[in-house]
Amino acid sequence: MSKPRILVARAVFPEVITRLEQHFEVESNPTDEAWSKPQLIARLKGKQGAFTTGGDRIDAEVLVACPDLKICANMAVGYNNFDLDAMTTAGVLATNAPDVLTETTADFGFALLMATARRITESEHFLRAGKWSQWSYDMFAGSDIHGATLGILGMGRIGQGIAKRGAHGFGMKVIYHNRSRLDAALEADCKASYVSKEELLRSADHLVLVLPYSAESHHTIGAAELAMMKPTATLVNIARGGIVDDAALAAALKDRRIAAAGLDVFEGEPKVHPDLLSVPNVVLTPHIASATLPTRMAMADLAASNLIAFFEGKRPPTPLNPSLLATK
Repeated sequence: MSKPRILVARAVFPEVITRLEQHFEVESNPTDEAWSKPQLIARLKGKQGAFTTGGDRIDAEVLVACPDLKICANMAVGYNNFDLDAMTTAGVLATNAPDVLTETTADFGFALLMATARRITESEHFLRAGKWSQWSYDMFAGSDIHGATLGILGMGRIGQGIAKRGAHGFGMKVIYHNRSRLDAALEADCKASYVSKEELLRSADHLVLVLPYSAESHHTIGAAELAMMKPTATLVNIARGGIVDDAALAAALKDRRIAAAGLDVFEGEPKVHPDLLSVPNVVLTPHIASATLPTRMAMADLAASNLIAFFEGKRPPTPLNPSLLATK
C-alpha cells in the first residue's frame, strides 16, 4: 500500500522531515522559498496532507484546486492563514500547535515590554552611532516596570503567563480585558482584575496585546484607542499583525501621544509600515516570540504528530474543526 503524499511548505528541522518520511511520501522545501499562491497550488495538487506555517494561506481557491487534500497541520498556534469555514465545508481538517509555545512566548512578551519601557533599542542605536559623549540625568530615562500597572488585552494561556511574570516577579498591578472573564481561581493565580476595554486603555502603564486575530479583532487598537492611552504608556504587540493599525500607531509614536511601542508582528509582514521604521521610540523584532530551538522543535513535532495521527485513523492532538472527525 502506497504512503499518503504530503507537502511540507517551508523548511523545517531535518529530524522532523526524517520522522515524516517514515509515514509519508514527502515533498519538502529545503531552500525555504516563500511560494506564491499559484506555486503553492502547483505543489499541493495530488497531496493528501500539508505541513504549513503561518504564511501559507489555505483558502477556498486553494481547496478547489487541490481536491485530494484532507488535512493541513499548522506549525503555529495562530491560524489566520486558514479559511477555517472553507476548510470545514471542503472536509479538510485543520490543526494548530498550541500550548507548547506558551511559556517561551510569554518570556519574549515580557522581554519586549522591558526593552520598550527602558528604551533599550533606542539607546543602543545611540551608542553604536558614536553619539555617547557624557552622562546626563535624563539620558534615555524610561518608565518603571516594577509597581506599574500592567494591562493585558487577551487573557489566554500566554496572557496569563505574562500576568504571572508581572504580578509575581515585578509586583505589578495586573488588569485585563478578554471576551470572557477568567474564573476566580485563575484570576487569583494571575493576581489579575477584570476591567472594561476602555478602563484597560486608560489605566495601563504598559499594555500587552495577546488576543487572536480575526475579522472582529482587526484594528482593535486604532487611532481612537491610542488616544485613550496615557501619554506615558507603552504598547506591546506579540499577537498578530492587523490587530493594531500600524499607520495610526506610527503617527501616535511620532507625536509622542504614547511613549513607546514594542512590536513583534505587523500588518502585511514581512513588510513593515515605513513610518514605523522612521520613529525612534519603537522596538521592532521579526515575529520571533516563539523562537527558541526547543520550542520551535516542539511546534514542528506537534504538527507532525497531527498528520501522523490523522492518517493512522487516530484523533489528531489539536484539531481546529473537530466536527469533521465526528463524521468519520
